[in-house]
Amino acid sequence: MAPRSKKKKPSFRKLLKTSNVKLDNKQRNRQFKKEITDKKHRKEQKKLRLAIKDASLKTPLPLERYKTRPEDEEEEEFLESLPSDMIDEEDLEQMKAMAQKASFLTRDLSSAGPVHAKKRKGEPQGPESYEQMPRKMKHMEEKEVIHLLPIKDKVKGLIPRSMEKPVVPKKDEEQEKDDIQPGLEQYENGDEAEARPTLTAEEQLKLRTQKLTEKKLSIASLGSDILSDPTNNIKKLKELRAMLMETDPFVAVTVRKLVMVSLLEVFKDIVPSYRIRPLTETEKSTRVKKETQQLREFEEGLVSQYKFYLENLEQTVKDWKEKKIKRSEAVSLKSYKGLAEVAIRCICELLVALPHFNFHNNIIVMVVPLMNDPIKSVSDMCCVAVKTLLRQDKLGQASLGTVKVISGVVKSRNYDVRPEMLMVLLCLRIKEVELKKDTVATAPKKKFMNYKDKQKNLSRMKRKWKKAEEKLDKELLEVEASENKEHKVKLHTETLNMVFLIYFRILKKAQKSVLIPCVLEGLAQFAHLINLEFFDDLLKVLQSLIESEDLTHRESLHCIQTVFKILSGQGDVLNIDPLKFYTHLYKTLPKLNAGASNDDISIVLQCIDVMLTRRRKQVTLQRSLAFVKRLSTLSLHTLPNATVGLLASNRMLMHTFPKCDILLDNEMQGSGVYMPQLDEPEYCNPQNTALWELHTLKKHYHPVVRRFAVHLCAGAPSEGSGALSVQLARRSPEELFEDYTAKDMTFNPPVAAPPTKKKDYFTIGSALLDDELKQQIEHVLSTEEEDAKLDFSAVLLPTSRT
Repeated sequence: MAPRSKKKKPSFRKLLKTSNVKLDNKQRNRQFKKEITDKKHRKEQKKLRLAIKDASLKTPLPLERYKTRPEDEEEEEFLESLPSDMIDEEDLEQMKAMAQKASFLTRDLSSAGPVHAKKRKGEPQGPESYEQMPRKMKHMEEKEVIHLLPIKDKVKGLIPRSMEKPVVPKKDEEQEKDDIQPGLEQYENGDEAEARPTLTAEEQLKLRTQKLTEKKLSIASLGSDILSDPTNNIKKLKELRAMLMETDPFVAVTVRKLVMVSLLEVFKDIVPSYRIRPLTETEKSTRVKKETQQLREFEEGLVSQYKFYLENLEQTVKDWKEKKIKRSEAVSLKSYKGLAEVAIRCICELLVALPHFNFHNNIIVMVVPLMNDPIKSVSDMCCVAVKTLLRQDKLGQASLGTVKVISGVVKSRNYDVRPEMLMVLLCLRIKEVELKKDTVATAPKKKFMNYKDKQKNLSRMKRKWKKAEEKLDKELLEVEASENKEHKVKLHTETLNMVFLIYFRILKKAQKSVLIPCVLEGLAQFAHLINLEFFDDLLKVLQSLIESEDLTHRESLHCIQTVFKILSGQGDVLNIDPLKFYTHLYKTLPKLNAGASNDDISIVLQCIDVMLTRRRKQVTLQRSLAFVKRLSTLSLHTLPNATVGLLASNRMLMHTFPKCDILLDNEMQGSGVYMPQLDEPEYCNPQNTALWELHTLKKHYHPVVRRFAVHLCAGAPSEGSGALSVQLARRSPEELFEDYTAKDMTFNPPVAAPPTKKKDYFTIGSALLDDELKQQIEHVLSTEEEDAKLDFSAVLLPTSRT
């Protein structure tokens, strides 16, 4: 073998090249490795000592040796005790064989054979090892142990202590029901509250009051901490929400209701005025300031707790609806109704208060189906909440989501819903829509000067002022949000398309549904926004509905109103003769009396305005005269506010058609006789009659009716003694109808009581006043207050005494 080459020692220069830091690291690594190995060695030595100690404590017991197994001896003694004539020899052998098979000790303990003998091929294998172990006949229940504080001894050190937990025997369900005091049900509205058998009713009430007070204090403290500093105390919101799952049957229902309402108020206060979006992966990985990170944690915790709160409210309502399937242990089925009503009220409050925040569409999906709930209180609560939401929605995003859900519910239930669900759509704030793509109302964007233009055209001082002005203009644009106008118009257009889709589906597929009045009223309100493409089909459908005579007076009036709103708007270009609709309105007017619904008069006033006043050029003189006469006749048998509205409409018609003053004369105009029973306004000869109804209304008990009657008898002048006061002249018929309503069963203004007979008897000069003097005095009274204070019709008309 070749001799090994000796390694050369490194020179001093090479040693100098090695870094001192590197040498220190090597030495430190060696120390760490040595410590790890020493630690492992100590652990192994400790385990070995423990094993030796346990082995010394456990001394093996000697095995008992039997010549025969004890089970076999007992079996033989039993068989020998039996008489010989009862058992045959064959049966005896079979029983012995079965006893051997059924023996629990399958291994002969007296045998000296090895237990773990190696298995060889071809030899019969015995039972497995787990079959040779004795089996326990009786299962001993493990008792629960309570750990006590240890005792410290100088010699032995810490001595642990424990004791068995006392076991309370459980009672049967029937016995528990008997033990519950009858007065406990009224506290929690449930029949499953567990009552202690040792407590009386007074003690139970006292215990419940004490527990409830503690829970109220904890709820109040948590709520005040959250409201004082929401950013730092957001974790306490989770503690408050956890109290929604209260399981103590004494106070479970009350505590859950209190926590629901408390969380509602907390969320309404701490929720920001913007929508929180989830962070992207890039934003999560980016390092931010401490304040920003704290804000992110607050927003994330707020959204998650708000989501869990909504899920709990929804689950409470579902449990109430599925009362035959699900049953809670802490809250009974009777109590779930009250819990569900509180949950629905909280959901409705969140729908109205937080339309801008997260999960608002989920709240809409929860609330809209409850508008069709068979319980009237629940459905009314949800309808009021949705109406409030639609009235205060300015942008239109919430309105669009609500209308989409309503459309889906109506279609899924095959138009079998409550009419209140469609009446909600009348509260939509839709004034302008995108009728054509070319005519979109957009606000021109303001252009600002760039840097080069400023340098060329402006001086230094002007550039400074221009910069401040542009900054202010940008802030104003953000406040006005004029750039969102186009987006708003698109949302309104889409919302209105969904509304008309609901209406047209019902008109096409469910013409005998209870929803038809709501549909006709909605069409009458939004008819001016319908596209021209649908006019012909819609007019045919409305005409067929009127001719079918299956509609009520109010529904037929809505049909007429819808038709003329269409014709007064975009429908001017259509060549349609609406004579049949004029005839139908003329025929319907006498059926609207004081015994029928007085609210229908408001629709009549709107129809008169649309059909006669706005279409003055298309209306003949005969038609206008006929309607003036019929409205005067109708005013005799209606309530005071309806009479005032009808007389105001007659005043408007007299101003629109000046030739209607021929009805104030007694002379005949042309040939023929007035036929009030004829339902054709063009051929009933209205020019040959007079407005004698006004002289009857001059003696009406309502002062405003008397004022209008005198005004119309004078020819409805704008100035002079017969003119109306400014307050009455500037009001429209619909406004007068609403102002003088008698819904509260009181007259507006108050009507003076009739004078007594003594005052009539001693009235000085009352018998000397003739009709001309009465008329002059009534013309002098120009204000409505003086007319209400003095009842001259009673003062100037004496009694029949001489």
